[in-house]
Amino acid sequence: MDMQGKSAAGSQSIDRALMLLSLISSQGGDEVPMPVLTRETGLSRPTVRRILLALIRSGYVEQSAEGGYYPGPECLIAGTSAARRHTLLDVSMDSLLRLADASGDSSFISIRRGAHAVCLHREEGAFPIRTHVLQPGARHPLGVGAGAMAILSALPEAEAQEVLDATRAERATHFPGFDDAFLHGELAIARTRGWSLNPGMYVANSWAIGVPVRGASGAALGAVSIAAIDSRMTPDRQPELADMLKTEAARIEARLHPKRPT
Repeated sequence: MDMQGKSAAGSQSIDRALMLLSLISSQGGDEVPMPVLTRETGLSRPTVRRILLALIRSGYVEQSAEGGYYPGPECLIAGTSAARRHTLLDVSMDSLLRLADASGDSSFISIRRGAHAVCLHREEGAFPIRTHVLQPGARHPLGVGAGAMAILSALPEAEAQEVLDATRAERATHFPGFDDAFLHGELAIARTRGWSLNPGMYVANSWAIGVPVRGASGAALGAVSIAAIDSRMTPDRQPELADMLKTEAARIEARLHPKRPT
């Protein structure tokens, strides 16, 4: 194999390792079995196992006694280092607590990662019946879920279309209800009213409302959202929850980008 071929093979191995690590880390800390890894990546079991052994040796993956896989301690170290630069979760915590307390339901902060939204944190409200669809670490294509749709709605039209093009195959496989026609319709509604609604499309009876969080340039950094069972998302309550979210999104943005004294 020539040098160019070796370089391509090395890049492919790195891409596969990162894909596996991202998949394991996206499950909210739950154990991920080998069949899930082979099915989701399309890689053979020997290939997945070879890459996992390298990740285990480096400390980025751990294997349970039952044979499943978890994020390893090196992920915590890397995450802690990244958190020093990415402060969205830190500045959002007070807002998430207020939202959970005022609504009684679950509040969330998600961050944009390319064509996807990643849930950073959920804060439980006091209402005893909860929806557990979205967990920290969960990764969805933009548009799939209230927070992810809120982020998509804040993107320029051309960029939003690029995202939909990039995630079309993934949505068709894993989120068949979220096809282009549905997302274009929901996107137009979210842009008009300034907040997104997921009416139990991902999991029946689990509804959510989301509002984007923007950076200093106006670009969407992430979203805050509230999720509840359908009986608590009545039409008259939806604008009330949306107003709560807009208030807290503005507070988060102010903390992220405090005005400098003149």
